[in-house]
Amino acid sequence: MASNLEEEDEDEEEEKDEEEEDEENEEKEQDDEEEEEVEEEEEEEDDDEEEDEEEEEKEDDEEEEDEDEEKEMEKEEEEEEKEEEGEEEEGKEEEE
Repeated sequence: MASNLEEEDEDEEEEKDEEEEDEENEEKEQDDEEEEEVEEEEEEEDDDEEEDEEEEEKEDDEEEEDEDEEKEMEKEEEEEEKEEEGEEEEGKEEEE
């Protein structure tokens, strides 16, 4: 009789252990899933940040290009003005 009770107690203990183990596994699985979600979110944020940086860099390059073109145009205009002034001077000297 006592062995029957002992067996029942052992069965109950085993069942408890299994339930605890199942709970632990479930919690671990949840933790893993949450961790994975967090990692994915961080990756997305990093990707977005990288995209923003690339876009900003592209805009900076375009701005720099525009400035260079503007400087080049100003330089050409100044050269043309100097040439015109030089031609005017020559014209005046010829008149004299």
